[in-house]
Amino acid sequence: MTENAQQEPPAPTTELPTQYAPADVEGPLYERWVERGYFEADAGSEKPPYTVVIPPPNVTGSLHLGHAFEHTLIDALTRRKRMQGFETLWQPGMDHAGIATQNVVERELAKEGKSRHDLGREAFIERVWRWKGESGGQISGQMRRLGDGVAWSRERFTMDEGLSQAVQTIFKRLYDDELIYRAERIINWCPRCLTAISDIEVDYQEDDGELVSMKYGDGDDAIVVATTRAETMLGDTAVAVHPEDERYKHLVGTLVKLPLTDRSIPVVADEHVDPEFGTGAVKVTPAHDPNDFEIGRRHGLPSIAVMDEHAVITAHGPFQGLDRLEARSAIVAALRAEGRIVAEKRPYVHSVGHCSRCKTTIEPRLSMQWWVKVGPLAKAAGDAVREGKVKIHPQEMEKRYFDWVDNLHDWCISRQLWWGHRIPVWYGPNGEVVCVGPDEEAPSGEGWHQDTDVLDTWFSSGLWPFSTLGWPERTESLAKFYPNSVLVTGYDILFFWVARMMMFGLYAMDGTPPFHTIALHGMVRDQFGKKMSKSFGNAVNPLDWMDTYGSDALRFTLARGANPGVDVPIGEDWVQGSRNFANKIWNATRFAMMNGATVEGPLPDASRMSPTDRWILSRLNSVVAEVDAYYDDFQFAKLSDALFHFAWDEVFDWYVELSKTTFQAGGEPAEVSKRVLGEVLDVTLKLLHPVVPFVTETLWTTLTGGESVVIADWPSDSGFRDADAEREIGTLQSVITEVRRFRADQGLQPGQRVPARLTLDGTALAAHEPAIRQLLRLQPEGESFTATATLPVAGVEVALDLSGVIDVAAERKRLAKDLAAAEKEKSQATAKLGNEAFLSKAPDHVVDKIRTRLAKAEEDITRIRSQLDRLPPA
Repeated sequence: MTENAQQEPPAPTTELPTQYAPADVEGPLYERWVERGYFEADAGSEKPPYTVVIPPPNVTGSLHLGHAFEHTLIDALTRRKRMQGFETLWQPGMDHAGIATQNVVERELAKEGKSRHDLGREAFIERVWRWKGESGGQISGQMRRLGDGVAWSRERFTMDEGLSQAVQTIFKRLYDDELIYRAERIINWCPRCLTAISDIEVDYQEDDGELVSMKYGDGDDAIVVATTRAETMLGDTAVAVHPEDERYKHLVGTLVKLPLTDRSIPVVADEHVDPEFGTGAVKVTPAHDPNDFEIGRRHGLPSIAVMDEHAVITAHGPFQGLDRLEARSAIVAALRAEGRIVAEKRPYVHSVGHCSRCKTTIEPRLSMQWWVKVGPLAKAAGDAVREGKVKIHPQEMEKRYFDWVDNLHDWCISRQLWWGHRIPVWYGPNGEVVCVGPDEEAPSGEGWHQDTDVLDTWFSSGLWPFSTLGWPERTESLAKFYPNSVLVTGYDILFFWVARMMMFGLYAMDGTPPFHTIALHGMVRDQFGKKMSKSFGNAVNPLDWMDTYGSDALRFTLARGANPGVDVPIGEDWVQGSRNFANKIWNATRFAMMNGATVEGPLPDASRMSPTDRWILSRLNSVVAEVDAYYDDFQFAKLSDALFHFAWDEVFDWYVELSKTTFQAGGEPAEVSKRVLGEVLDVTLKLLHPVVPFVTETLWTTLTGGESVVIADWPSDSGFRDADAEREIGTLQSVITEVRRFRADQGLQPGQRVPARLTLDGTALAAHEPAIRQLLRLQPEGESFTATATLPVAGVEVALDLSGVIDVAAERKRLAKDLAAAEKEKSQATAKLGNEAFLSKAPDHVVDKIRTRLAKAEEDITRIRSQLDRLPPA
């Protein structure tokens, strides 16, 4: 552990307040954990390593529900492993987020009436660093609110000195191995951000556009093409048709006049063309469409760029200087005037790519960029999974992974920004190109200059699992904590981030993959399954829920919905329910401690325990084994649900209640049960701790007097099972549940006492009579006892005297009225479902609704008749 700070945070209280107040507990507890160094990782430790890296949030960001969800899962994994004795490293850090951060600072400059060009490159970058220091990184404080157990002393940033060295090193190695090259290709271009952007930075949405069919050429040589981007026709250099399309075979190899220009373009045959789509002929604009670019390469077509970086038309003629959308309307009008518009469809809904940062429509653009040759890297990334070196969980996600890595195109890594890792390539006055490594001197002298572009953010984040551990130096941390044990991340970035880490990790670390397991989770959605978005009005700030209900409540809700690879719906009422669970844990533990629950001394021998004691210990060990199995399979929802029902239903609602009579009677049985209850609470709080750390820390330290549950030993299954005790208590639960149901059916208040005779002699439940009477509010028989209702349950008989307790005649009358209503509902539903004319016309959902009504009516009839049968005569 690290040395404590000069001023120690307040120690845990030795007594529990009557109510749990998360706001009073969470902050001081977290600071205590950090001050004591519980989350730090020692590279020199002999403990086995367990490593997880945080998917680095953008420095511009703040904690949203997606972060809270992912961090909850990672924190649960690492807290458990720490308790199991592993040297656990949860590596924190943030991404410099090139485009997003530059946009933020540029907006700040715009408020001052300036642009980055007014400052110049160096001054602008200094301004970004200043912004980062003053305003960036607020997510760190929010991570503390959530309880993230990260090693803060190891926090990294993708632009810090060490990671910058790693970026330059791997760029140089890839360049020397001819896996990085510079070439002119089609890229996604944002006319607002003025940079190439990656596929992950393009959001596709259905937009209303127009589909215009245009006639090229005249007479028998005319050919019709359709487009949603009429402005690009100024850069057409061919028309393409399928080689087997009989309609156009006579035109292949001929020239057609390109309207509005003085050029003629060839008709080429290419198998890429779908003869069934539209007219079966497509315009080819190699400089402004990725598919057209490939057609152009195959046929040796020229590429004519007709737009600049601002998406303004540069082609000579009347359209020069127009914005692309203005030019689109003007060109269609000019074609219409020449009689060349064959058809127009408006609106034409189609998928359009938008810049994820500024929402501008992206423009495919031919541009000189830097590329990674991904072929050999992607093959290695695919083979690592195929050969079992890396497991993808859930396994059904493997197909999506292979579909991606087996078909990867070369990766455009250059960005026309100032904020980011500058490409380490220098150009000389005579066409020299020199790539400079981190330990090499850059060339100097007249005419030499460095490439102005920076690298794609994903390039540096792809190094994250090993650059954060000191690579390219062979550090002690790298030797201890690489490869990572597991990567926990969303399936949405399987292709973009995960695949890049796999490629770079295998390349840089001599064939060792960056992690053993990739555990994929889904996206957080609202309670109706809809994507959360500010524009939809359903986005939630998790801090608001943490302020209202506590961090544990939010964490438990998120974990309880986390099925592998599946989206997670969440609503505020579910968080409120989790808050109630935290309160239940608090109140039940407080009550147990007030009644003597203790962890002092060894557990008594099973021979001294009651069946109730043996039952709860048997169930406890089963739950320990169950929770361990779920953790190992990343089944967070199932383990959370198992713990919820064990803690609430079995420990608090049954064992604590059944033990009350034992405590009241005193003696050795009471002392044994107090020790058993202490053991059960000790283990249950440990099991719950990784998911709900704050409330369990407060309760566990108060119950046990231990330093912290964070560093306590994780429970293990002792192997103790008692099937006889489980059957006996199961029977007891059946009796109590059935009598409670009967009482409720008769309208008895929960605290209302009823005279009863219990026939338990000769059964295993005889010893439980005091507990049965206490839990069911059953009085002794008395001399005037009359059995007005008899309940045979699980081999025993419970006779109740309801005379004077309920008005039997009134109750029979009420139930008869309810029965008549249920029978009428059944009759009406049956008639409708038997009417063929109705069934043939009614929508499916209407028929289903009637079937549901029929099933409900039949259930009500059965229930009411049972209640009537159990009532005494009026």
